[in-house]
Amino acid sequence: MSEQKVVKKLDPEEVKKKVIEALRNVYDPEIPVNIYDLGLVYDLKIDDGKIKVRLGLTAPGCPIAGQIAFMAEEAIRQAVPEAEDVEIELDLETPWDPRRVTPEGRKQLKELFGYDVVEEWIQRYDEIYGQQGQQNKQG
Repeated sequence: MSEQKVVKKLDPEEVKKKVIEALRNVYDPEIPVNIYDLGLVYDLKIDDGKIKVRLGLTAPGCPIAGQIAFMAEEAIRQAVPEAEDVEIELDLETPWDPRRVTPEGRKQLKELFGYDVVEEWIQRYDEIYGQQGQQNKQG
């Protein structure tokens, strides 16, 4: 009698929840907020037991980019052992900006620094680039 392998179909929504929870346990060592709430997860795809995550970096040339990607992959593999494959793609082309930070991440940053650093960044960005944009339109 031959043995048949039972393949359980993974529920993508359930897997997504597990992946997000796993990524909330991975930190950039320089910033005490997890990579999910920092907004470093640019894309998350779950397809037929395969998980693909596209990660960004807070700064170009981050010396620990590979380490963060490795930690993210390991966290996902532990959280979703039934996944057939886990792929982490480092997106070095798309710049990160603080508007990607989740509301939970903003709350954590505010607790750390005593003010909303994202709001401060947005205001300063608009002061600098908003004025330049207006000058370019007039010129």
